[in-house]
Amino acid sequence: MNDIIKVSSENEAAIISLLGRVTFTETFGHLFSDKNDLLEYLERTFDVKKIKTSLKKPNNVYWLAYVNDLPVGYAKLKLDSPSPFIEEQKVCQLQKIYVLKDFLSKKVGFSLQEALLEEAKLIGRKHVWLSVLQENERAIRFYLKNGFELIGKHDFQIGKEHFNFQAMAKPL
Repeated sequence: MNDIIKVSSENEAAIISLLGRVTFTETFGHLFSDKNDLLEYLERTFDVKKIKTSLKKPNNVYWLAYVNDLPVGYAKLKLDSPSPFIEEQKVCQLQKIYVLKDFLSKKVGFSLQEALLEEAKLIGRKHVWLSVLQENERAIRFYLKNGFELIGKHDFQIGKEHFNFQAMAKPL
């Protein structure tokens, strides 16, 4: 088996965009009562030009995961991202770990997480934090198992839908 985790470049924006759209829909699509809200969110959030711009920012690092040469997931780390729940200043944010449903059992998410935590430590960050949908029990269990702690709650609106999120953090 040929498994690779690598830092992404601007040339891979379309791959990240497609993975983002598919994995977001696989995970959260059923929560939208109005599918137009979902489609508008996907268009806005996973637009290839927007992802290219994000990849160019020095404060963002993306990784792609490949299994047998297929792109199956990605992660995004925002290097400087203070949290309202953490007093420490040297804080980064794990903004995304998205893995295609068929590859979740291959521990791709864990490998992506390890790559970004290693980067965060390397650049001297003291904490990493993230937000996870409260209903996403699988993800919450994953993060708790990997040393994250619950630190707060917040909400987010997409179209007509209100979502409750759990903030989690881990010292590095």
